[in-house]
Amino acid sequence: MTVDVPRPRLRRSSFIREILETLILIALVYTLVNLATVRFYIEGPSMQPNFWAGQFLIVSRVHYLLSQPERGDIVVFDPPGDDDQPDDPLLIKRLIGLPGDHIQIIDGTVFVNGEPLDEPYVKDVGSPIRCAEHCDVQLGAGEYFLMGDNRNNSRDSRVFGTVTLNRIVGEAIIRYWPPSDWGIVTHYRFPES
Repeated sequence: MTVDVPRPRLRRSSFIREILETLILIALVYTLVNLATVRFYIEGPSMQPNFWAGQFLIVSRVHYLLSQPERGDIVVFDPPGDDDQPDDPLLIKRLIGLPGDHIQIIDGTVFVNGEPLDEPYVKDVGSPIRCAEHCDVQLGAGEYFLMGDNRNNSRDSRVFGTVTLNRIVGEAIIRYWPPSDWGIVTHYRFPES
């Protein structure tokens, strides 16, 4: 003899409740993404040939909470010296010098701890780069030296000096606009010194 046991019924939420839960989930995800990242707009030619004016990037704020910046990272930061200016723009540059490094720019070549830096990503490789002010710098604890890839058209650490970790917003990770340039930002790995 078979006994018919009624199947338990699932509670059906109301349509309005489902829409409300979906909207809350969307708002939560949107908030988390905005806390973990920032969008950055490239202005000017200082990072050519790797980044061009008019491109948009997603910058991770989380990277440097979990690890230390590395030589070759593309970072967005607040440069020192213009904090009192009404227009205090963030900049994007490549990280060249780490805490403890000795950075020298001699006859247009960048030296890190006495060794010339191989930089295939710079614009006009082999052309001499200008340096007038911060051309021989010993980095202290928590100090970084940043330079644009278009060396002769970049306002960077050669002008305003070292940048401390608290001024670094994050690392550029994704290029998302224009659509023809979509992709992950390539990180150039330097050989271990």
